[in-house]
Amino acid sequence: MEEAIINKRQSWFVWFLYGVLTVFFLILFARLIELTVIKGNYYRSLSDENRIRRIPILAKRGKIIARGGEILVDNQLEDSNYLSDRLSETKLIIPWKRVYPRGEAFAHLTGYLGEVSSDELGKVLGDCPEKGPKVIGSLIGRGGLEEFYECLLSGVNGEELIEVDAFGKNPKVLGKREAKDGENIYIHIDYGLQLKVYDLVKDRKASVIITRPNGEVLSLVSSPSYDPNVFVDSEKSDQRKNILEDSKLPLFNRVIGGLFHPGSVFKPLVALASLEEGVIDKNYRYKDEGQIVIKTLYGNFSYKNWYFTQYGGVEGEIGLVKALSRSTDTFFYKIGELAGIKSIVEWSDELGLNKKSGIDLPGEVEGLVPSPEWKMKVKGERWFLGNTYHISIGQGDLALTPLAINRYISAIATGKLCKPRLVGEGECKDLSVNRENLKLIVDGMKGACSSGGTGYTFFDFQEKTGLNVACKTGTAENEGKDPHAWFTVFAPAENPEIIATVLIENAGEGSKVAGPIARAIFDYYFSR
Repeated sequence: MEEAIINKRQSWFVWFLYGVLTVFFLILFARLIELTVIKGNYYRSLSDENRIRRIPILAKRGKIIARGGEILVDNQLEDSNYLSDRLSETKLIIPWKRVYPRGEAFAHLTGYLGEVSSDELGKVLGDCPEKGPKVIGSLIGRGGLEEFYECLLSGVNGEELIEVDAFGKNPKVLGKREAKDGENIYIHIDYGLQLKVYDLVKDRKASVIITRPNGEVLSLVSSPSYDPNVFVDSEKSDQRKNILEDSKLPLFNRVIGGLFHPGSVFKPLVALASLEEGVIDKNYRYKDEGQIVIKTLYGNFSYKNWYFTQYGGVEGEIGLVKALSRSTDTFFYKIGELAGIKSIVEWSDELGLNKKSGIDLPGEVEGLVPSPEWKMKVKGERWFLGNTYHISIGQGDLALTPLAINRYISAIATGKLCKPRLVGEGECKDLSVNRENLKLIVDGMKGACSSGGTGYTFFDFQEKTGLNVACKTGTAENEGKDPHAWFTVFAPAENPEIIATVLIENAGEGSKVAGPIARAIFDYYFSR
């Protein structure tokens, strides 16, 4: 009986084992079917990926080249073991290093390269979708021409298909798509002139812009500057941090992004508005007594001329030419009053002072030529005659970029308002003005750079070069700080070859501070 029970138990256990084995083999068989039949292609693909690798061939960026053929931005091969590195690394390796040979002197023109941000990953540029999406580790233009002409300068990456063994060694090229390098761009910048200008202002907070009458930019310097090479060298993180945290804002392009009170370099525009509106003409005379006193219900307000304030002197009876050459504040208070703020604003608009010029650089800002409507909307205050007086000598809430000043002075000199350009041809339009009025203003600016005028650094320029010159000085008050020093000048006066504007921030009088720099620039340019 006991033996039967034992046999029965053994039989049951044997069948249990058979069942377990059967289930196990069924699961194993099902898994085999899944791996080979259902997911076979998938795992075969993974196997091929382990054996075949895609190696990107990174395109070189185009060079940036000055008008004389000098290379301002280039590429340098930095990794000769590019292929072996790519086989062993998962990150994107850049074999070409961007090089800026004269970095600081051209930094605000060239810009620099920076790694794409998380927001830029996988995105394409709207102007050049054929360049493909940005990938981790790739570089993109930041500031200057690098950013503005990103689509031209950047290339199209290629690719190699590489077969390797199980250890990732012994590569064999299966196929290759060549990279297409970016395009070179040729800019109007005068290499020697740019270096000269930078050397003159590199230790100051300064802006200098020099153009040809057609808008071609020969030099653009913003100081302090920075070295773009720091941003493409992985070992210079401390230097990058110092640049980014510098309170002097070396990355800031003051020429196109800085807004400053223009002071007396705005007076030629007030003169043009008054002449074109017919409130004065070449025969208009004004007697300067040193100041204008306005009596109101709120008290008496005095608006003085600089010559009276500094030396106690008066100009007596003068016309427009002498008023410009002597920068007589009281004269411009009066003609600004006669023309009216509406006309001043309209002519500012006509000469592009309260809008962007359209220069081919990122970061340009619009100027501000305030109006009664603006003051009421922004400040909640009425407009007074004193506001018009302040605007008429380039003060008050008036704020303009050095580029805008240079552009409008060029228009006064040539009768054409041109879009400034670093690459290609600019667009120019003829001013709808009386050419005799422009000549009258130019005569006044010639007087400023002649004996008795305010631009004394140019008094002997014609004697030494045979070229006459026209200029305007500016000393702009700046909310309790030292004034901004301005000097804008062109030569030859009747048919200009170049127009230059110099601004030295919080430095004093334009004639004493900016004037000598302008003279050094012109001496260099016209002596070559």
